[in-house]
Amino acid sequence: MKYGRVYNFSAGPAIMPEPVLEEIRDEMMNYRGSGMCVMEMSHRSKVYQQIIDEAEADLRTLMNIPDNYKVLFIQGGATLQFSAIPMNLCKNGVFDYIVTGSWSKKAAAEAKKYGKVNVVASSEDKNFSYIPDVSDLPIDDDADYVYICENETIYGTTYQQLPNTKGKILVSDQSSMFLSKPCNVSDYGLIYGGVQKNVGPAGLAIVIIREDLIREDIDPKTPIYLRYDTYSKNGSMYNTPNCWAIYVCGKVFKYLLKNGGLEAQAKINEAKAKVMYDFLDSSKLFYGTVEKKDRSLMNVPFITGDKDKDAAVVAATKAAGFENLKGHKSVGGLRASIYNAMPIEGVQALVDFLKKYEAENA
Repeated sequence: MKYGRVYNFSAGPAIMPEPVLEEIRDEMMNYRGSGMCVMEMSHRSKVYQQIIDEAEADLRTLMNIPDNYKVLFIQGGATLQFSAIPMNLCKNGVFDYIVTGSWSKKAAAEAKKYGKVNVVASSEDKNFSYIPDVSDLPIDDDADYVYICENETIYGTTYQQLPNTKGKILVSDQSSMFLSKPCNVSDYGLIYGGVQKNVGPAGLAIVIIREDLIREDIDPKTPIYLRYDTYSKNGSMYNTPNCWAIYVCGKVFKYLLKNGGLEAQAKINEAKAKVMYDFLDSSKLFYGTVEKKDRSLMNVPFITGDKDKDAAVVAATKAAGFENLKGHKSVGGLRASIYNAMPIEGVQALVDFLKKYEAENA
């Protein structure tokens, strides 16, 4: 790590690729001869139009997004989509949710404001430490969609297989796994993610939605800025978008393409996660909180089983230059978020430190 940077294991806003940060730094005062920073330029300028067009084109290439899907850049982060999704996809007013953690639980609670919510499966009985069987769910015949949070950031669980929606639209919050591995977009009606975990700065969500799901005949009381057709008709620029975040995301898309795309990134992420989980499975002090079959490649929660010991370990890691390892209060312990930009050297350095700590504090 250069410039005296720490190994940052934050769940979000999170670590960024250093080559991307260096390129942004070099363009900060004068973007490609424009004489201004991207933060200063008009979103109606030809220069910025090229930035957003390239960002969308590169994302389409990265994910192999079919032509009948729209890419929308929406302000407000992922949480705003908790409301936008039921507002835009409502036909019968029935929504099926699979609740596997805090974020899917919050999304379901928000959707209740706009219709009937069925929780068709949940793992709350074991503090969200696993993904329930989703092969044969009681999908409502009138369900407008089936909703999942595909990777739960707080609890560190991820789906190994997508649910059987029995023909209903699948909606997935991919915030903390977005662009971490290949994705067959056609399996979904809508994918979205807040970008601050694995792609760019906070304040932006990317929504990938099948065109036929973008409707004009929704509740006329729906705020214009929450309507997907507003973004689709205006190229995500109905008003001033989050220009800076889109610019940075575009840089990350190009970085991923240059380095082998999502297939190559998935192999790197699998290798990093293996380093963490191999250590936890062999440790006598630390253990993971998630059932092995459902472990996330992105977020790794682990504990000692003693709150005071956990706090001491967190303090020791911070003193050693490892930042943001304190676990979420609902799980406790520690959590290492090892997103795309975390180098395997950082994961290995953390594991080496934890091994040493365990040996000295057995």
